[in-house]
Amino acid sequence: MRHVPGPDPDDPQTLDRNFHELLQELRVTQTGVQLLSGFLLTVPFSDRFQTLDDVQLTAYVVVFCGSLLATSLLVAPVAFHRVLFRRRQRRLVVEAANWCALGGLAVLALVTSGILFLVIDLVASRAVAYGCLAFALVLFCALWAAVPLVGAARTAGRRVESGREPTPEE
Repeated sequence: MRHVPGPDPDDPQTLDRNFHELLQELRVTQTGVQLLSGFLLTVPFSDRFQTLDDVQLTAYVVVFCGSLLATSLLVAPVAFHRVLFRRRQRRLVVEAANWCALGGLAVLALVTSGILFLVIDLVASRAVAYGCLAFALVLFCALWAAVPLVGAARTAGRRVESGREPTPEE
């Protein structure tokens, strides 16, 4: 079995590429979560807001706070970069940004599921809303976690069988 070295995780070019890829991915979510937070800011000023029961009001508060948490996590990598710019902390920036992005995506999945619950509870029934909440949570877990992890495990298994190291793109 021949060992082919992978990319050096401390290589400045690798760190730069990783950070730029992460920022490209975050651009997709940052705008959406900021718009969602802005929309949620307007909800208490609607006439129907006063008619929410305790469960709906609690769901709204949790979803609203979650959207602000998701926003802060998904925008944090930009702040990390600005604060640590030219301080030779690229590895720290990339690692911290990655963890914030993962946390932000997890919170975004919960927030989106919570919004679905609240809307369905308002227009249909609580039982249907709980069913939709469960479905959304399973869907997010499957698409955002299980599919990538199962795919990575399969790819790793094929690499072990072939005796090769991953390429930088993997």
